[in-house]
Amino acid sequence: MDLSNLKPAKGSVKTRKRIARGEGSGLGGTSTKGHKGAQSRAGYSRKAGFEGGQMPLVRRVPKFGFKNINRVEYTAVNLETLENLAQYKNIEVFDLEVFAQNGLISNNTLVKILGRGELTRKIEVTAHAFSASALKAIEAIGGKANKI
Repeated sequence: MDLSNLKPAKGSVKTRKRIARGEGSGLGGTSTKGHKGAQSRAGYSRKAGFEGGQMPLVRRVPKFGFKNINRVEYTAVNLETLENLAQYKNIEVFDLEVFAQNGLISNNTLVKILGRGELTRKIEVTAHAFSASALKAIEAIGGKANKI
């Protein structure tokens, strides 16, 4: 065997349908579109969710739930994360820039410090919000919690 006689496996390659290329092709005439109606016309495009006239799923299923338009979405950062950063990178002052540099947040996100984990060193944290347990833990060790 060499490169000059390679070919695909039998049945693995099909020739595509050449629609609307004359009667001799067997696919001329109505070009597999049937007779008349919107779907046979040029420029027709089926709307998303169209089910052939049947009531679409989106309209059959009832609406439920509630979206609070006043919800404020925070990115959570736990005390254990701050402790690890303080320990391994010797960081004592945490602000939005430090969080972003260490991959904890992306730009324009609100940060909330949560109280999971323990602190062993005094740190200063600047964030948009703090949980009660996080505030208590930071202040108990002599650190500072600055709310933006």
